[in-house]
Amino acid sequence: MENTLGLEIIEVVEKAAIASAKWMGKGEKDTADEVAVEAMRERMNKIYMRGRIVIGEGERDDAPMLYIGEEVGICTQEDAANFCNPDELIEIDIAVDPCEGTNLVAYGQNGSMAVLAISEKGGLFAAPDFYMKKLAAPPQAKNHVDINKSATENLQILSDCLERSIDELVVVVMDRSRHKDLINEIRGAGARVRLISDGDVSAAISCAFSGTNIHALMGIGAAPEGVISAAAMRALGGHFQGQLIYDPAIVKTGLIGESKESNIERLASMKITDPDKVYNAEELASGETVLFAACGITPGTLMEGVRFFQGGARTQSLVISSQSKTARFVDTVHMFEQPKYIQLS
Repeated sequence: MENTLGLEIIEVVEKAAIASAKWMGKGEKDTADEVAVEAMRERMNKIYMRGRIVIGEGERDDAPMLYIGEEVGICTQEDAANFCNPDELIEIDIAVDPCEGTNLVAYGQNGSMAVLAISEKGGLFAAPDFYMKKLAAPPQAKNHVDINKSATENLQILSDCLERSIDELVVVVMDRSRHKDLINEIRGAGARVRLISDGDVSAAISCAFSGTNIHALMGIGAAPEGVISAAAMRALGGHFQGQLIYDPAIVKTGLIGESKESNIERLASMKITDPDKVYNAEELASGETVLFAACGITPGTLMEGVRFFQGGARTQSLVISSQSKTARFVDTVHMFEQPKYIQLS
C-alpha cells in the first residue's frame, strides 16, 4: 500500500492545502474548507484505487463532497471494469479532514493543515460525528498513562517516564469552557498549559516527536479527528486513547443529537454496543497497514505553511507509515507556470 499510494496521498494533501491557503486571512472559514474539500476529492479520484470515506465532511445529506460512505478513486467509476484489474485493485478506507482548523486559516493563525489517514478496508474506526475524550502522550509513556486516571496522576507518570520534573511538562488543551476544571488541575499539579483554539490533530501527533515541547494532549475534542490522530500515533508508537462523549450536557455545544438517549441509539445503529469503551490507537486504526499524511496550510509545530511565490508555491508535508515505520517530511516546490525564480526559504 505504501509503495502504491505513498506519493499519491502526499499530492492529495498538498492540493488541499494550497487551495485552502489562498483564503488564508480572509475571514471566510467555510470557503477555505470548501475549496480544500474539492481539491482533495478531485485528486483522490485520479488514484488507481477503490476508496471509501469512513470519516469525512459529514453525512450524505449535509455534505455534497467527501461525505461519509462516498466512494472515491478511478476504480469507482461506472466503466471501471474496463481498466481496473480486480486482482490488482486496492480497496481502502479513508479518513479525511481537508482543512483541520478552518478558523485558523480564516484568521491567519498558526496550526492548520490538510490531513488524511488510510488503511485497508475495515482498518479504520468509523467514528460518529460526536466528541471524544482524548489522551495523547510520547512513546515512553505508552501504556503507562491512562485516560481513566486523573490529570494529576498522569502528569506524575509522565514525569517518571520522561525523567522530567512536572514543571517542565507542557500539556495542550483546547480552549473551551468545558475544560476549566482540567486546566486548573494541570496548573495545580505544577505543569504548564498551552491553550489552542482549534487543531488538536497536530497537538496529538506532536507528542510523539522529541523537541516539540509538547508532552501531552488532554481534554475533549471531535471524535473523527481522534481517529485520524490515532492512526498517526499508532504508526509513531505514541500513546493515544479515546472515549466517545455522547451526552450533550458534557460539551454543551455542537454535538449531533438532541439527547443522550438518542445518541446511544445512534451508536447502537453503528454497532457500537459499549458507548463508554476506551479505545486505544490500535483499535481506532486496526488495519495491517496504516498511512497518515498531512500538509501545513498555515505554519505549525511540525510543518511550515504554504508559501506562495511568483508562479508557484512551496509546501511541507508529513507522511507516516506503519508499514515502513517511517515519518518522512517532504518539501515540495509546485510550479503553476514558468516561474521567474524558485523560493528556497
